[in-house]
Amino acid sequence: MPCTIIVGGFFGDEGKGKIVAHIAYQDHPTIISRGGVGPNAGHTVLVGEKEYGVRMVPSGFVYEQADLCIGSGVLVDPRVFLREVDLIGASGRIYIDGRCGVIEEEHIARDRESEHLSKKIGSTGSGCGPANADRVLRISRQAKDLPELAPYIVDVAEKV
Repeated sequence: MPCTIIVGGFFGDEGKGKIVAHIAYQDHPTIISRGGVGPNAGHTVLVGEKEYGVRMVPSGFVYEQADLCIGSGVLVDPRVFLREVDLIGASGRIYIDGRCGVIEEEHIARDRESEHLSKKIGSTGSGCGPANADRVLRISRQAKDLPELAPYIVDVAEKV
């Protein structure tokens, strides 16, 4: 079974999302899986005349026959995820690994309040840094712990 992997090497904004969408249209994959950090800057994808900005959902959502997966290393912001699933109508074909770390309001607040993160590093303020810190410390919640994410939880490695 062939596999295409898109990897960025310049800390984002390389156009990965557009490439994934193009390949999804062209190759008609059965599964599109997202890795990476979490909902940072996001991807802008054109579907016909309509433009979508997604930060959590894999940008290959444009090919409606593909299952969409978010791998265990990705941080999930439940609010962003559920809003995007509703926006693109992906319910029933999108899955989250239960071991994904969860970005909570506290992580976003810590990210935005930190002068070091906002000014010196240039954080997007999405909470990824503080959530990853909590994950490393093994104190973060996991996607499988949130009832609102229960319909989407799978073992992504097993599914793929």
